[in-house]
Amino acid sequence: MGADRDAKRGLGSDSAQLSATTAEASQANFTNARVVAGRAAINAGELLRADAVHSLTAALCRGPEAIMQGIWITRPGGSEVLDVRETPDPTPKAGEVRVRAEFCGLNFAEISARQGLYPDAPKPPCIVGYEGAGVIDQLGPGCEGSGLAEGQRVVYLTRFGGHASHVCVPASQALIMPESMSFDHAAALPVNYLTAYHMLFNIKRIRPGEHVLIHMAAGGVGTASLQLCQTVDDITTYGTASAKKHDYIRKHGCDHPIDYRTKDYVEEVKRITDGRGVDLVLDALGAADWSKGYSLLKPGGTLAAFGLANSNTGGKRNLLHVLGQLVRIPRYTPMKLMDDNRAIAGINVGHLWEEQELLRDCMQELIALYELEKIRPHIGGIFPFSKAADAFGEIEYGRNVGKILLKPDD
Repeated sequence: MGADRDAKRGLGSDSAQLSATTAEASQANFTNARVVAGRAAINAGELLRADAVHSLTAALCRGPEAIMQGIWITRPGGSEVLDVRETPDPTPKAGEVRVRAEFCGLNFAEISARQGLYPDAPKPPCIVGYEGAGVIDQLGPGCEGSGLAEGQRVVYLTRFGGHASHVCVPASQALIMPESMSFDHAAALPVNYLTAYHMLFNIKRIRPGEHVLIHMAAGGVGTASLQLCQTVDDITTYGTASAKKHDYIRKHGCDHPIDYRTKDYVEEVKRITDGRGVDLVLDALGAADWSKGYSLLKPGGTLAAFGLANSNTGGKRNLLHVLGQLVRIPRYTPMKLMDDNRAIAGINVGHLWEEQELLRDCMQELIALYELEKIRPHIGGIFPFSKAADAFGEIEYGRNVGKILLKPDD
């Protein structure tokens, strides 16, 4: 009986080994077939850059049980609520493509979402994020006529879910990257440069000879705004930033850096302009600063409000502080605006999601400006998903210059 039991155990062991070997062979055949297909695409000239080849090879070698990394907001709070989790890869729906992300952008909106101060964000636990760049690794149904194909390098927009290694996005919001564009520069374009472009050329339509005040001039939108202002002749720019960032904003086109910590920027702008003021104020500070910006406008000038950064205290939300900022928001009536010959515009790119033609047109204009070397994102830091808390801290404590990017862990 003992010998029989040993024989059965041996048979079971052999059977398990055979099953494992068969599974490995099946997986190897699956992987080899995809790699061969990828090489055929490369040989056909669909992929020209080494970084795209590397990205596609990694994507093709993913098996049927491939796992997506994502940065999850588990509950409202400080950076301790961020958690990198692995879940099965998403499957693109009709009209969507799936992109294997090389880089994802981080913005102030995501800081607010983590703190529980961004009403549009999904209810936690959730993944936020609006933008990124990578390689298409799967097409959803109905994408045959989109001009997109597996293996193409794309920059994309997404309404949340962007802080992940694999993202499904509408085919209309995935744009093919030019050969000259790197993945990190591509991921830095959508939110910051779209916001700046929309304010400067759709809302105000700046003209030669005008003056523009840009708050938080060393940040992502600030850098984009400074660069885009230089695409129009004879635009004079004023930028608020701490003194240690003045060399940076000068490099990107700021004519008059103002240290908001040591000077009253209202008085400084009035002094430089001999009291005439400016034609456009780009203000993501909010509350009392909107009143100050409005007071600086020339007749025909515009205050562009696109954030409420003054509500941020760093770390966890402070509802009493937020309430204090809300009560300081000025109220203007149409009669007041008419009498003053001034305008106020609100900008929230996230609320333009349904205007996909507008967003796509703006992105195509930005890509064209990039190819002409008129704009170049400044990457202020790249953080792996596992260091997401550090990345968030760079923005919420005002340490960054330019764009902060996230990169999936290897």
